[in-house]
Amino acid sequence: MLLHLLKQYTNYRKFWSAQILSTIARQMVVVAMGWQIYYLTGSPMSLGLMGLAQFLPQLVFTLPAGFFVDHFDRKRIVFICQLIEGLAIALIAIGTHSNSLNEYWLYAAASLLGTARAFEFPATQSMLPNLVTPEHYPQAMALSSAGREVAVIGGPAMGGFLYAIGADWVYGLSAFCYLSASFLIFRMQTMTAIVHATRKVTVEAILGGIAFIRQRPVILGAISLDLFSVLLGGATALLPIFAKDILHTGPWGLGLLRSAPAVGALLMSLYLAKHPLQKRVGKKMFYAVAVFGLCTIAFGLSSWFPVSYLALVGLGASDMISVVVRTTLVQLETPDEMRGRVSAVNAIFIGTSNELGEFESGLTAAWFGPIPAVVLGGIGTLLIVSTWMYLFPALRNRDKLIRETTEAA
Repeated sequence: MLLHLLKQYTNYRKFWSAQILSTIARQMVVVAMGWQIYYLTGSPMSLGLMGLAQFLPQLVFTLPAGFFVDHFDRKRIVFICQLIEGLAIALIAIGTHSNSLNEYWLYAAASLLGTARAFEFPATQSMLPNLVTPEHYPQAMALSSAGREVAVIGGPAMGGFLYAIGADWVYGLSAFCYLSASFLIFRMQTMTAIVHATRKVTVEAILGGIAFIRQRPVILGAISLDLFSVLLGGATALLPIFAKDILHTGPWGLGLLRSAPAVGALLMSLYLAKHPLQKRVGKKMFYAVAVFGLCTIAFGLSSWFPVSYLALVGLGASDMISVVVRTTLVQLETPDEMRGRVSAVNAIFIGTSNELGEFESGLTAAWFGPIPAVVLGGIGTLLIVSTWMYLFPALRNRDKLIRETTEAA
C-alpha cells in the first residue's frame, strides 16, 4: 500500500525522493563539518559555535519565512533553498580540496545553511498535505518518515566513511544530492490549493502561528517538552569529542554514532506503524522523554563503543514517540492557510533544541568536560519531565490522540 502511493502520486514521488536526497546531504555535511571544525581548532567550544551559527539565522528568519510560505509558492521556496544549499556546499568542497578552508569559512557556511533551512523547513512541512488525498495522508506521512529515517541512518555512516578518503568527497557528494533534490522539486507540477491570498505583512500576521499554539496548551506542552529535553540532552553535538578522545575511533565511528539515533527512531516508527499509540498517550510521551534522559546519561558514562551505540539507539527510539505525538497534533489541528506559520514556530522549537542545544553542550563541555556535560544534560532532562507533568496536566492526562486533537480543534 505504501509503495503504491509512489506510483499513484507523481508529485509525491518526486517530493519523497527529493526529501531523501536532501536529508542524506544534510547528514553527511553535519558529520564532515563537525569533524573538520574540531580537527582545525581542537576546541569543544567550536562545536558549540557551529550550532550557534546555524541557529541564529533560523531564529531571525523562521517566523517571517512562515508568513511567506503561507502566501507564496511553496514549491519555488523549497527549490531555491535547496539550490542555495547545494551551491554553498560545492564552494566548501572546492575550499577543502584546495586547502584554503579555515574555521571561519565553516561558520559562514553553517550560517548560510541555517538561513536556507529557515525557509525550507516550513515550506516542506506545509507541502505534504496537498500532495495526496486526505485518506492517503497517514500512509504518506509514514512513508516520508521511513524514508527520512533511512536517510538519517545512511547519511552519517556514508559521510564518515567518505571522510576517511577526503572531506572534499563528502562535500562534493552532498552538493550533488542537494542539487539533484532541487531539480526534482523543480520538475514537480504546479500545485494548487497551497498559495493563499496575500495579506498585508504585519507583526500580527507573522506571529499568527505563536497565537495559534498559545491557545492550545496541549500542543504548547508537547513541543516545549521536546524543546527543553533535547536542549539539555544534546549529547549528539559532542560526538566528535567522544569518537576521537573517549571511544578512540575515527570518522567512520563518528558516522556510526551519528546514525545510531536514527536507527532507534526507524525501529520505533516501524513498531508504532503496527502498534499505534491508542491509550494513555500523554503519560507514554512523558515516560519516553524520561527514557531519553536516561539514555543520555548512559551514553555520557560509557567508554565502550557498543554500549555508547546502543544508548544512542535507545535515545532515538524514545525521541520518536515525542515526535509522533507532536507532529500528529500540529498536522490534525492546523488549517492549510496557517500551516506555514505554525510549522515555522515548530521549526524554531526544533532548531532551538538542536542547534542551540549544540551550543549549550559545547559551552558546558568547555567548562566541565564532555562527560559531565552529557550526564548533567540527562539529569536536566529528567527534571524537565517531572516539571512539565505538573505544569501541563492536560497533556499528562490525555488518553487518545485523535479524539483529543479533534476536540481541541
